Amino acid sequence: MAGVSLALRLGVSFIKFSSLFLLLAYHSHSFYLPGVAPQDFITGAELKVKVNKLTSTKTQLPYSYYSLPYCPPDHIVDSAENLGEVLRGDRIENSPYVLQMREPQQCKILCRITLNEKTAKEFKEKIDDDYRVNMILDNLPLVVPIPRFDQENAVVYQHGFQVGLKGQYAGSKDQKHFIHNHLTFTVKFHKDSQTNLARIVGFEVKPFSIKHDYDGQWKNENTRLTTCDPHARRAVTSSESPQVIEDKKDVIFTYDVAFEESEVKWVFRWDTYLMMADGQIHWFSIVNSLMIVLFLSGMVAMIMLRTLYRDISKYNQLETQEEAQEETGWKLVHGDVFRPPTNSDLLCVYAGTGVQFFGMILVTMMFAALGFLSPSNRGGLMTVMLLLWVFMGLFAGYASARLYKMFKGTEWKKITLKTAFIFPATIFTIFFFLNALIWGEKSSGAVPFGTMFALVFLWFGISVPLVFAGSYIGFKKPGIEDPVKTNKIPRQIPEQAWYMNPAFSILIGGVLPFGAVFIELFFILTSIWLHQFYYIFGFLFIVFVILIVTCAEITIVLCYFQLCGEDYLWWWRSYLTSGSSAIYLFLYAAFYFFTKLDITKPVSGILYFGYMLIASYAFFVLTGTIGFYACFWFTRLIYSSVKID
Repeated sequence: MAGVSLALRLGVSFIKFSSLFLLLAYHSHSFYLPGVAPQDFITGAELKVKVNKLTSTKTQLPYSYYSLPYCPPDHIVDSAENLGEVLRGDRIENSPYVLQMREPQQCKILCRITLNEKTAKEFKEKIDDDYRVNMILDNLPLVVPIPRFDQENAVVYQHGFQVGLKGQYAGSKDQKHFIHNHLTFTVKFHKDSQTNLARIVGFEVKPFSIKHDYDGQWKNENTRLTTCDPHARRAVTSSESPQVIEDKKDVIFTYDVAFEESEVKWVFRWDTYLMMADGQIHWFSIVNSLMIVLFLSGMVAMIMLRTLYRDISKYNQLETQEEAQEETGWKLVHGDVFRPPTNSDLLCVYAGTGVQFFGMILVTMMFAALGFLSPSNRGGLMTVMLLLWVFMGLFAGYASARLYKMFKGTEWKKITLKTAFIFPATIFTIFFFLNALIWGEKSSGAVPFGTMFALVFLWFGISVPLVFAGSYIGFKKPGIEDPVKTNKIPRQIPEQAWYMNPAFSILIGGVLPFGAVFIELFFILTSIWLHQFYYIFGFLFIVFVILIVTCAEITIVLCYFQLCGEDYLWWWRSYLTSGSSAIYLFLYAAFYFFTKLDITKPVSGILYFGYMLIASYAFFVLTGTIGFYACFWFTRLIYSSVKID
């Protein structure tokens, strides 16, 4: 009956997971809940254009907009930024661009600057590194529409416009740097037919490089240009002579504004921004991965059900008939299977940290799938993750203390301190080193001292006390009793076949969890390092559930084979089996670096591999903890289902 009971319990668990997969697959398309209320504009209302950081996929080092000698307003005002925006390197400031709702403008003069040797060099360096200028209007980022020739009427949006370009004059072989000093803005709006109010649903730009000329003396904004003149209806075109960047050259910055009515409603205005270039490939890959993992899950579940049912029935039948046969298989090690492992304190620490990570990721995924952490809420995702990490310290302390007490530990304060400091201190050390490199490059991506202090306060002021509170609760609660009695003297482990070698099984075990997520990983890396929006959080949540099931199943299967081989040292191996997927994650990150990115600066390369090392370390803790607790549940379940003298 015990075997039947176990089989039914495992079967019910598998059915629940399968049902969850199907439900999530049906509702996988995430919807958008706006982070801010819509703003209505009357005709002639002032539209405030804000400027953001300069970004480059070649250097991955952001800089503030006014780090280059662009035209400044009378007073530069920093916009309020959340913690996530600061950590992302966002520096949102006001600008001198003046727009009036539904009132087109042509050839508006912004300012004139005279380049010197230093400023000319700065512009040239930014052009060589493919830096792009980012602006914001009504919380919408500025984009450059690029037609796709492989699809009719299809457009791809690039975020921000290039600082400038490199080219040659006709008949010359010398490369020159040209600055984009004229911007043609297109503001798309959706008009309410009843109130005649309008809402902004698009913010596009087409940059030009033009060497402006004018007659007479320079009169600031009142100067009449000959290269573009609204009175003569002369507009800027790409056929004009470009503005070269050289020492002692005057550069005149101008802009046009056009308004275009759109049928797109305000609530759907982000849809065009979030369209991915390879959307069909993305959807097909995710569905294909889901089907493969579901098939493997079903096969593994059926094999485990049949094998375990046979084993438990055989063991219990032998006990009933009191046959004097020697025990074989996994029952033979029942007296050693729950023996505390080597470095049990460290295992408790990593198990507790993994629970903290799991809770943070799970809640973040739920909020993101519901649309609360959409790209319109800049920095919201990172802010929520940091705060959730801090508050999940309560569960980290509880989980590590419970496991520590099961190992008969008595110094709960020591294990609590390790849980509160080992992982965060490692991450903070790497982060501080990388931040020092960014600081040395004078990039806006460097975390300011005030923000660094805030991070330390969140760690010491909130996370550490919560870890202690959770640990105290977990240690004072009655301990977990082992289902079998542990022998005083450990038995000797027999020699294992090569395929049961710990290193081999650990590396093999990490392949399947990585295979379940590597397709989605490509899109995540692309959004991070190529500065694109990632928005399909519904699919990401499905992939996360697939990862959980895959880590649990592969760890349980390999743990079962290990116990059948009379090897009872399953504690650390169960953690490392699924946790080894982090090795493949880091190797894939290296492959992505050399095949998809164009990073040449040593500092940028160090930043990439430093941050990917942090991500891989976190992935190791997360997947290792999932595998460990799955194996822990499985081991206790099977040994409590057989009769043992």
